[in-house]
Amino acid sequence: MLFMVAIGITMSFVPVPKGALRAGVYTEVWTGELVKGLREFLTGSWLDGVPDQSSIVNNDVIHLVEVGVDPDVLINNTTYPIPLQALEDKDIAISLDKFQTKVTPVTDDELYAISYDKMSRVKESHANALSDAKFAKAAHALCAQENTAKTPVLKTTGAADPTTGRHRLTLNDLISLKEALDNLKVPASNRRLVLCPDHVNDLLRSEQTFREQFNINRNTGTVGNLYGFDIYTYGDNPVYTTAGKKKAVQAAASAGEFQCSFAFYVPRVFKATGSTKMYYSEASTDPEYQRNKINFRHYFIAMPKKADAGAVMMSGYTAPTTGGGTQTEGK
Repeated sequence: MLFMVAIGITMSFVPVPKGALRAGVYTEVWTGELVKGLREFLTGSWLDGVPDQSSIVNNDVIHLVEVGVDPDVLINNTTYPIPLQALEDKDIAISLDKFQTKVTPVTDDELYAISYDKMSRVKESHANALSDAKFAKAAHALCAQENTAKTPVLKTTGAADPTTGRHRLTLNDLISLKEALDNLKVPASNRRLVLCPDHVNDLLRSEQTFREQFNINRNTGTVGNLYGFDIYTYGDNPVYTTAGKKKAVQAAASAGEFQCSFAFYVPRVFKATGSTKMYYSEASTDPEYQRNKINFRHYFIAMPKKADAGAVMMSGYTAPTTGGGTQTEGK
């Protein structure tokens, strides 16, 4: 900001070609401010501390073989030569997800006045939108498509809400989630659980220990630790159908469908950030409205290295009674 003030003062005395300042410096500064804002969003979030592989991104593509595959370990080996082990993972090129904001108009009058509040508001608005989309996509990628031996999708077993039919999350359900990771031989440390708001509220209503931890830690990113899980909360977790199928990213829930919670082993997933570009057209090309247009394109991905160290807890469902009929549980 100080740099921009100095530029503004200098420009009041030194003539420059029309549009030169806006076409060059503004684009760089706005892009830099946006990138800074996106990095700040990750701090203290449930993606904080996840291995960052941005350094090996090339042209917004990352190769899974470079992300890292773990070989077998020999203990007290006495046989030489040590056997060769070819890593099974093929060199799969993964394109980073492309996030684009819709175009924001900024009038020529606003930009000529060098309105720093306007710059901050626009940057923050685009950063917020991009961050929301990134986190929703990351949460979706870390949740299994359906229940399998390697990707367990469990159901809550608490009492059913009389209005929605959603079964509440209980501590026994958390123990079942821990057991599922134990069965996958996931190490006991670095387990992270991301609870949806429904499941957080279930535990707040019924568990004094969780309630005390939540009140202490709610401003630090985590909301507590139970059964070996570092617990976070996030409001845009994926939705599952009553049949246990994951719906599309940010898909709306129908009757009997609710957001899930999910757990993962931190070293088994990764995130990577690619390029960020600001698109900008000057008001001089828009004689009718005399407005500048701005939007951003940003590349990012978060996903498992291999889908064998995570589990999902979806909400069980029993259709509410209507007029005294019997209840039927969704399958």
